[in-house]
Amino acid sequence: MCGIVGYIGKRNSVDVIFDGLRKLEYRGYDSSGIAVIVDKELQVRKKVGRIYNLRSDILKDPITSNIGLGHTRWATHGKPSEKNAHPHMDSTKSIVIVHNGIVENYAKLRTELLECNQEFESETDTEVIVHLIKKNYSNSLFRAVQETLSEIKGSYALGIMCKYEPDKIVCARRDAPLVIGIGQGENFIASDVTALLHYTRNVVFLEDGDIAEIMADKVIIRDIRSNIIKNREIKSILWNDAQSEKNGYKHFMLKEILEQPRTIEETFRGRIYPNEGRVYIKEFGLKDEDIKNISNIYVVACGTSYHAGLVSKFLFENFAEIPTEVDIASEFRYRNSVLSKKNLVIVISQSGETADTLAALKLAKSKDCWTLAICNVVGSSISREAENVIYTYCGPEIGVASTKAFTSQLTVLYMLAFDLANKRGKLGKEKLKEYLNELWEIPLKISGFLKNIKLLQDIAEVFISKRNFLYLGRHVNYPIALEGALKLKEISYIHAEGYAAGEMKHGPIALIDESMPIVAIVVKSGVYEKIISNIEEAKSRGGTIIALASEYDEEIVAKSDYIIYVPKVNEFISPLVTVIPLQLLAYYIAVFLGRDVDQPRNLAKSVTVE
Repeated sequence: MCGIVGYIGKRNSVDVIFDGLRKLEYRGYDSSGIAVIVDKELQVRKKVGRIYNLRSDILKDPITSNIGLGHTRWATHGKPSEKNAHPHMDSTKSIVIVHNGIVENYAKLRTELLECNQEFESETDTEVIVHLIKKNYSNSLFRAVQETLSEIKGSYALGIMCKYEPDKIVCARRDAPLVIGIGQGENFIASDVTALLHYTRNVVFLEDGDIAEIMADKVIIRDIRSNIIKNREIKSILWNDAQSEKNGYKHFMLKEILEQPRTIEETFRGRIYPNEGRVYIKEFGLKDEDIKNISNIYVVACGTSYHAGLVSKFLFENFAEIPTEVDIASEFRYRNSVLSKKNLVIVISQSGETADTLAALKLAKSKDCWTLAICNVVGSSISREAENVIYTYCGPEIGVASTKAFTSQLTVLYMLAFDLANKRGKLGKEKLKEYLNELWEIPLKISGFLKNIKLLQDIAEVFISKRNFLYLGRHVNYPIALEGALKLKEISYIHAEGYAAGEMKHGPIALIDESMPIVAIVVKSGVYEKIISNIEEAKSRGGTIIALASEYDEEIVAKSDYIIYVPKVNEFISPLVTVIPLQLLAYYIAVFLGRDVDQPRNLAKSVTVE
């Protein structure tokens, strides 16, 4: 989950690296560091905390070099501290390394190195790698890295420099993302393309087992057996640098919430044709006959993407009549899933690099299932591994708490459910037109709602002193209750729980008293009367009700303390509108509490380790 940036060329590498690290800070912000080669000697600077701490320190004592590596850390092995911060050097200070991933046989390797009288300065698993590289070094950094990687078990994205070879960076990847940026007389490496967009849009996505030598005028990529790979595609990234900037907003999260009318529209544009009653997702390559033969769907994801998957269960079962299971990726991998060739396994990941989701995808492929990925990043590991991939056209999402990626994932799942239902003969053309028109109108309806968000600020200010929240929803909005609670937990550090409202009396009702705010999603639907009953049960026990209701609903007035009206839409489409105020409520509560909204503590944007 850490962020890596490397540069070699004519510019001052320090400036390039800091620019890249600033854009990768969402990947980790426990500590940061930079390494450069000056006059054939390695110089390393490290600081605990945010990147500006390191930047301020270097401004006091500037360094200039045309080659360098930078790292921003999310701690796995070893607490956040200066000694545990990357980059790490060997004992002779001739080789330096940055690493994203986990060395699974770290303890064994460390013991072997200690028996050889090797001293360690940090508590990290990464340090064993640099000592092994030094041990294996004999006039070729590439060969030393190659030999070392054969000894390592686990995941890694690596950037390595050696003072004896000051004209190159060696990098390698396995089960962790790493991208090479191709420039003119300069080249780059990074964990994510967002770090490179200011300098180049031409990138090569390294694949598992790749080892590359990066020089100012060329890039050589080899496999683990030293065979040069000559046909690796250079891809052009369509995002521009401005898309990953705040554009005047206080936080990326607010910017990304307000972008959702556009990102939803961009996700369905060119894929749905309401007037024709047609869905056309060219990336989804299953033949009509295969679609008719799907026996089960398994949706696998983590975090917010998992909640999108929970919504899809209602869609696939209601519209396409396909039994659907939704699994947390880290659990799916370790249970004996009964998979077959007639199963469609859908994995959802914003980054396309989520480690557990990627492993689940590989498991599904090993069982000969049809596989489909829904992700946002072109060329990511998951997008390359899956047989089919449908992209969500969000542009970069920088805020750690996912917002626009979630609604774009939902948009893809709606299109997919309608398409499957139509091709299986479960949804006629006229009904399909009706649902597609509903989906088509969603961006305009959300835009209208977003013009009146001061109410969310006012409600948030009332509840900033509360330490517990309960979120209730039913049917297709039960996952939205989970997502609303997750957003509040992530960025405000307030304890919140999401429940299927009918479950309230099976335990959670014991928590309700005058100090407990209850956020109830009570939009017009087939379960409207049921959740009204649940609200009355909560209110009779002293709970303060914040109702999320369909516009013009007057019945809810007498049963709520605060009301947030959302546009009235078909109940199956309603998650796209009900989640927006819950994102904003969490955002404003966190802002009033002075939290770091974009980079909440202990979290990282892309979870690339187990």
